[in-house]
Amino acid sequence: MKKKRSKLRNWRRLSQILCFILFLFLFIKTDYAGKDEIPYAVNILFRIDPFLAATASLATRTLIFLMWPSLIFIGLAFIFGRFFCGWVCPMGSLLDSCNNLIPHAHKGPVSRFHTLKYYLLGFLLFGAFFGLPIAGYLDPFSILVRGLAISVYPGLNVLATTFFTFTYQQMPEWINLVTEPVYGFLKATILPFRQNHFELAFLSLFILLLIFILEKLERRFFCRNICPVGALYAVVARFSMMRGKSGTKCGKCRNCVTLCRMGAIDEERNISSLDCNFCMDCVDLCPANKISFTFQHDGTAVPAFSIKRRTFLSSLAAGAVLPFFLNTRTMAKRPDPFLVRPPGALPEDEFLGRCVRCGECMKVCIGNGLQPTFLSGGLEGMFSPRLNARTGYCEFNCTLCGQVCPTGALTELTLAQKHVTKIGNIFFDKNRCLPFAKGIPCIVCEEHCPTPDKAIQFREAQVLNSNGEKVWVKQPYVIDERCIGCGICETKCPLPGQSAVRLTSAGESRNPQNALPAQSTLY
Repeated sequence: MKKKRSKLRNWRRLSQILCFILFLFLFIKTDYAGKDEIPYAVNILFRIDPFLAATASLATRTLIFLMWPSLIFIGLAFIFGRFFCGWVCPMGSLLDSCNNLIPHAHKGPVSRFHTLKYYLLGFLLFGAFFGLPIAGYLDPFSILVRGLAISVYPGLNVLATTFFTFTYQQMPEWINLVTEPVYGFLKATILPFRQNHFELAFLSLFILLLIFILEKLERRFFCRNICPVGALYAVVARFSMMRGKSGTKCGKCRNCVTLCRMGAIDEERNISSLDCNFCMDCVDLCPANKISFTFQHDGTAVPAFSIKRRTFLSSLAAGAVLPFFLNTRTMAKRPDPFLVRPPGALPEDEFLGRCVRCGECMKVCIGNGLQPTFLSGGLEGMFSPRLNARTGYCEFNCTLCGQVCPTGALTELTLAQKHVTKIGNIFFDKNRCLPFAKGIPCIVCEEHCPTPDKAIQFREAQVLNSNGEKVWVKQPYVIDERCIGCGICETKCPLPGQSAVRLTSAGESRNPQNALPAQSTLY
């Protein structure tokens, strides 16, 4: 009997391994591969997340069709409870794999932080509905993918490139006969297409590592106490059909209480469906074979959430009230003009409501122009994508960011639509631009302008150079109707430091009321 049951535990491990491999495969495939098309559903992890589906729908007051797969897992949770946390979740699989590396201070049933996840769930849901969409800050998939995409993956590429460059330059020829094919294989299968550089890389890495650091307090601390996805599944699992139960004449060993990774088993060996993730360790390790999982309920009471009513209502009130203070900030009156969103972005409020801060669009950006926003978009805009044209640009013939967006915060554009989508407009800083400021000829910005009819044109002008001599130079200016705001002119500007070409959100297509002023005021 015990051997039969232990097979279920092995199936759980196999499921975790396969799901994690699938997650890594889709993560790696979220990259440019020589053509403007990604054939895989690389964003499926976010589309099966019921918590993100709920917050995005509440924030936008609409049902987001892209997130319909999450309903499948909600339905399965009514049958199997929180099985997703133990059998599918890649974050949970990573935490389980580190179990032997991180000693836990607390072992056993419920800790004092146990109900925190329910307060956070209420706060985040109400906050999303009333205008504070920050679900992506605590969603485990957003944290995991963002940390990997913005920090770990680029760092891995730096490490690999540094190592294989060293072996190529310093090692004997016979060693290179081995290392070079290995590097070629890694470059073709695992390493990114190009080396990317990101802002907030250390912050993203720290948040991801913090989840593992918290393991020192107790096993699966994040899953037990913080994870809003787990909290939502727990609410559904309260009514799940499958339940675990112990024998009526259970011994006194309490192995199950100590070993339960979720603290789902109390001192009386009652198994809470709110916390149990069906890891099956208790079944396999019970010396008397007294624990089983069945669809037959024995009449025991439905487990309670054990939350404090006043505290829970306070969390809901905070989620409902705090968003109204957002309109007291100066950015509510005058948004940052240098906050340029990716092509296909919805109007700002709806964009932030849908964006889950996953970093997929930044990872796939060919020009490395998409960067995580810090505070220029407000507290609710942190980690959302913006175009930093000094770091990189928006490739004229690329629509990948819209393809990987899991919620439709970035509309998937055709190439023809992308060519006419305006995300901003440039202007020239005459105090830095070489033809204006020093009388030095420079046509770099015009050479890189990708529009069929160049958005950057020249006027011949006679100016004094730095030696006081009169010279004729071509001074650039922008034709607003042609500029789409790709930012490549700012990226390629040869000046050190701040570019002489600056990209702003002026005239962006998603915000028609943000009309451009008269052309003469832009240069």
